[in-house]
Amino acid sequence: MARRPARGDRGAMRLDPRLLIGMALIAGSTLGGWALVTGLDDATEVYVARETVTPGTTIEAGDLAIASVRLGASTAGYLQPGDLPARGLVVTRTVEGGELVPDSAVDEVDRTGLATIVVPSRGALPTGLGAGSRVDVWTARQVERGGFEPPAVLAADAEVAGIVASDGMVASESLSVELLVPREKVAALLQALAAGDAIDLVPSRADGN
Repeated sequence: MARRPARGDRGAMRLDPRLLIGMALIAGSTLGGWALVTGLDDATEVYVARETVTPGTTIEAGDLAIASVRLGASTAGYLQPGDLPARGLVVTRTVEGGELVPDSAVDEVDRTGLATIVVPSRGALPTGLGAGSRVDVWTARQVERGGFEPPAVLAADAEVAGIVASDGMVASESLSVELLVPREKVAALLQALAAGDAIDLVPSRADGN
């Protein structure tokens, strides 16, 4: 004999577990999209160095790129559009290409105490030498009959500002190196260049090369 359903069973509803899982996935996707949009709204535009710039270089807006980043409160420590005056700012420490430009790495005036001296290369340059590299400047005074005195360090841990190729050539003998040296070393280095002394650049230990 068939059993008649009880009065309490007539209105009962069973929820399929798969339905609950689907609802949870939809809710999670919605929250994730909201969080993404909110995060994008929090992004801040900051300046990025297009290429490596060294101390004493004046940078203007055209020398930099703009990137939209999410760094929270820490973006206050980086140079942002509107912070750069029309006359530019002076770099006080090396900023690598692709690096966000910190406020602490620029100044309104040049306080580095450095000067740029161009030194012709006597031969092949050390491997990997480029802007931002550190070198010791060795000189040997020229004496009679084409000889030289024992070499000595004229400027230690000088920074390379750039490599200059003469007349568009790339041969090692046509290359010159722009060096950033303390102003008190400028006279001695210019004197060595004028006298034809031997000048060599050796990667400094501080550079890690």
